[in-house]
Amino acid sequence: MKTAKRFYKDVSTAPLDEGFAVLLDGRVLKTPRKQKLVLRQEVHAQLVADEWDAQIDDIRPETMPVTRLVNVSIELTPVNRDQLIGEFRRYAETDLLCYRAAAPLDLAEMQAEKWDPVLRLAAERGVKLKTTDAVLAISQDPKSLDAAADYAAQKDHLNLTLLMHLTAVYGSAVLAMAVTEKLLSVRDAYALSRLDNLYQIEQWGEDEEAAKIAADLETEIISLCRLLE
Repeated sequence: MKTAKRFYKDVSTAPLDEGFAVLLDGRVLKTPRKQKLVLRQEVHAQLVADEWDAQIDDIRPETMPVTRLVNVSIELTPVNRDQLIGEFRRYAETDLLCYRAAAPLDLAEMQAEKWDPVLRLAAERGVKLKTTDAVLAISQDPKSLDAAADYAAQKDHLNLTLLMHLTAVYGSAVLAMAVTEKLLSVRDAYALSRLDNLYQIEQWGEDEEAAKIAADLETEIISLCRLLE
């Protein structure tokens, strides 16, 4: 993959348009579609600035997860809000935590022990989801799914983008909600989303390439969740 050379010396942030911009040699950083990269909170602008400042000789977008997510939140989320909210509702409808193993018994017991408390946290926010150990999908209460959609709809563009990214990574709307509400750490939620995988790894060991992919993804979402601080 061809990379661009670092073309700037200084990276800073400054107030702009009722928010905070990232400046490269005093010039406002723009998204790929040439929109000004302006964030409401200075701490968020600083996270983007830190990624640009960390580039050495070449600009490597794969090492800049916050910048990538912010670009999406500025360029695409305002246009696609309704679709994203609907997608969050659909994730809740088939949430990972609702589908349990019938066997082996120790895995089923572990799922109940680790996942049920997260479902209870979601239920306290109106998202009351049923569980099953059957192969066929179950129908969730539309009121609970509407509550999930309402939760997503209350987020601004940046936080909605982050919520949906976490939901996709976890395969679970309720795990993403728990992290967003700071009821679970991003690392603990990731482990819960991989409970079945970790059980299999305990039994049979782990493929080296799969382990690296999982570790890289965990590092990325940990970086992204600094946006919640």
